[in-house]
Amino acid sequence: MPIKNDAQRLRIYIGDQARHKGAPLYQWIVEEARRRKMAGATVFRGNMGFGASSRIHTDKILRLSEDLPVVVEIVDRPERIEDLLSDLDAVLKKGLVTLEAIQVRAYRDGTPQ
Repeated sequence: MPIKNDAQRLRIYIGDQARHKGAPLYQWIVEEARRRKMAGATVFRGNMGFGASSRIHTDKILRLSEDLPVVVEIVDRPERIEDLLSDLDAVLKKGLVTLEAIQVRAYRDGTPQ
């Protein structure tokens, strides 16, 4: 889906153990964004972090966590982000969601012009 100039970046901070219908929540989010033909989505796994509970989650061997931080980032037009947010609200039980206005300078798939 082409996006130009003004867009939004949605960031969803969750744990990698968060589930929706038995599958990882981050997987559902990316697949849902793709199903909706959104511009793009990326999942980042964190080495260490904490959230509302203030409990540290880390990949350090002495404190191996089973719930490492994950960030899902989605970029698209504001109205498309808002549509996804309404469905995400129903499945997100724990986490943080942020929204930022951004400017898209390039969005290319590698196809020769």
